[in-house]
Amino acid sequence: MSFGLLTVAYIIAGVLFILSLGGLSTQESAKRGNWYGILGMAIAIIATALSSQVTGYGILAASVLPAALIGAFVAARVAMTAMPQLVAMLHSFVGIAAVLVGFVSFIDPNANLTGAAKIIHEVEIYIGVFIGAITFTGSIVAFGKLQGVVRSKPLLLPGRHLMNILMMAAVIFFGWMFFAAPTMDQGILPLMIMTLIAFVLGIHLVMSIGGADMPVVVSMLNSYSGWAAAATGFMLSNDLLIVTGALVGSSGAILSYIMCKAMARSLMNVIFGGFGAAPAPGSASAKAAAPAGEVQSITVDETATVLKEARSVIIVPGYGMAVARAQHPIWEIANLLKQNGANVRFAIHPVAGRLPGHMNVLLAEANVPYDIVLEMDEINKDFPETDVVLIVGANDIVNPGALDDPASPIYGMPVLEVWKSKLTIVSKRSMAAGYAGVDNPLFYKENTKMLFGDAKVTVDNVLAQLRR
Repeated sequence: MSFGLLTVAYIIAGVLFILSLGGLSTQESAKRGNWYGILGMAIAIIATALSSQVTGYGILAASVLPAALIGAFVAARVAMTAMPQLVAMLHSFVGIAAVLVGFVSFIDPNANLTGAAKIIHEVEIYIGVFIGAITFTGSIVAFGKLQGVVRSKPLLLPGRHLMNILMMAAVIFFGWMFFAAPTMDQGILPLMIMTLIAFVLGIHLVMSIGGADMPVVVSMLNSYSGWAAAATGFMLSNDLLIVTGALVGSSGAILSYIMCKAMARSLMNVIFGGFGAAPAPGSASAKAAAPAGEVQSITVDETATVLKEARSVIIVPGYGMAVARAQHPIWEIANLLKQNGANVRFAIHPVAGRLPGHMNVLLAEANVPYDIVLEMDEINKDFPETDVVLIVGANDIVNPGALDDPASPIYGMPVLEVWKSKLTIVSKRSMAAGYAGVDNPLFYKENTKMLFGDAKVTVDNVLAQLRR
């Protein structure tokens, strides 16, 4: 393929990627946006493979085909509850790719760059490797937290902010050594040391972030992976990689900002904070986290009865619904109530689940109409006029302590104000705290009743009662 045709193919692919992001901005157009992205990536891969720069087709096929088969196999088998982990792991692949490309670009004997071109190339390498290394280890830690093999509580080491500053200072120092090195042999050592420091920094940054912030972390790592891809594009002089990486990086950063705004927190507070930390014994936070009273339980039969009588119902899904895969019977319940004349809607919190848009995807999988799925800002005003709120596996996003308890670790975070309804039913396995490790005063309110048990089992039983 000639350079001109390659450029045209890259432009078309870039436009398709932009259309893909635009399509993903709404539920109605998300499927179309996915197809735009698939088509754009197919054009990009084929055009690159047919370009004059690629000659080793045997090695290329040996690399791409097994990877494609593995990717298809994993994507087909992964459960929706494990999607956040998969996304985090894929981010780590982008990061390590940027690191490896950076080292290969630096030791490339055919580079033969001098003067300003050499300096620019080395800056691209150093920054690309740095971003890639942080993305790699940070994404692996995020995967561990989401998978449950690494604790969700933030690791708050004494002087952690000073440690971060010192590591950044070391990165700058070794960068000076790297750029001042007259030969490749002398420059490779500071580059390797910086990479190791960046690996540690990536681990420390994500370990210091609490479990309740994981949706923001996934979004933030998505941004990091985009900038790592853009840096790789600069190192390889690939315009499409630069454009695509910039699109992913900027969109991930914007999404992280939007989610932080929805939580009434700053992005810097999330990146360097310790949200969700366990309070010290005897502290105000610890006292606030203690159980605040007796709970009232409700049976499946009683739940079905009050739902039949309700004229207005709001369903709040959470990660527990995802784990139990209860979205399909939940929609069947909603549909039966609608047929019974009730006004049924779903309330979605911006950080519900472990991934941005996690609940929206689950409900779309169950074919829930988009027009009855409302965001927190749209539906909070309707709770006082609601007969029954049914919460399925949600915890921190419906915690009133976020609004009225200054001692709560999640104080200031906007939540779904479900306690303002006439009756709130919480479907939950036990009284265990949510992912933030904070007890929920909602469970002890007079108009709250607990429906204990596995969400899938209890929801199926409620559905069976409603069908009678």
